[in-house]
Amino acid sequence: MLALLASIALPLAASDQTKLQIVVTNQNGKPVDNASVIVKFVQGRSVTKFGAKIRTEWDLKTNQEGVAKIPSIPQGKILIQIIAKNYQTFGETYAVQEEEKTIEIKLNPPQPQYTAHPK
Repeated sequence: MLALLASIALPLAASDQTKLQIVVTNQNGKPVDNASVIVKFVQGRSVTKFGAKIRTEWDLKTNQEGVAKIPSIPQGKILIQIIAKNYQTFGETYAVQEEEKTIEIKLNPPQPQYTAHPK
């Protein structure tokens, strides 16, 4: 009986995982390498933990092609934050329901600083 339950739970556990790829480019479409990519799992429930909440976070960097790959994450809502030198910080929440997903993110150049004291 236990083997039967394990054989049923395994495919369920495998199916609610997503292989995530994040592609970071600038406004001209050129890859942004060495950008810090933070992925936080925000909302969802684990089948393998009998509905327990999942709280997980991944910190990685983009490669020379501007790509950061995360092998398997639970499906649900995730928050993606990108921090790169000479670019505005990016942050947005995404719903991930597919087995494989590629998210493309364009970073904006920094805005000029504003001052209340004109020269």
